[in-house]
Amino acid sequence: MLMRDEIKGAIEAILFVRTGRVGLDEIIDILEVPLFDVIDIMQEIMAEYNVPGKGLMIKEVNDGYVMCSNPEYSDYLVKMAEPQKKRLTPAAMETLAIIAYSQPITRAEIERIRGVKSERIIANLLEKNLIAEAGIKAVLGRPTLYETTEEFLRVFGLVSLKDLPPLEEGLDVV
Repeated sequence: MLMRDEIKGAIEAILFVRTGRVGLDEIIDILEVPLFDVIDIMQEIMAEYNVPGKGLMIKEVNDGYVMCSNPEYSDYLVKMAEPQKKRLTPAAMETLAIIAYSQPITRAEIERIRGVKSERIIANLLEKNLIAEAGIKAVLGRPTLYETTEEFLRVFGLVSLKDLPPLEEGLDVV
């Protein structure tokens, strides 16, 4: 069995190498360490990383963890990266909100809510990995269902969909 410091080091290495979320169950399987030990060690690692002045931090996301840069240093990271078009159009934001609050949802359902075609916007959101195909709806025509992704949660700073702000009174997307 691994010693506590070896487990911490292994978890750090796993989180560093993986560019996205690593599930708690995956960490347990890889390291063959009991759930409560992993949870305890993760809390310890997060406390060590998530302090002012550290360049990296670890965030909990959907029963898993992701290592990311500390937002304190975002100005420096922006300077090092080539400028990329990261902004979403109002139509894309509207479509993304409809998907987030109504998922899983078909393109026809999105278009019925928006009142306009949304094929290109959906393709762009898929390309940006903010939404993903979630299966096929069991109705005539078997349309594709869409849902938000972990990248969506990360980009908008959410731990889960439960963190979405509530809809205004009387507003319903479905």
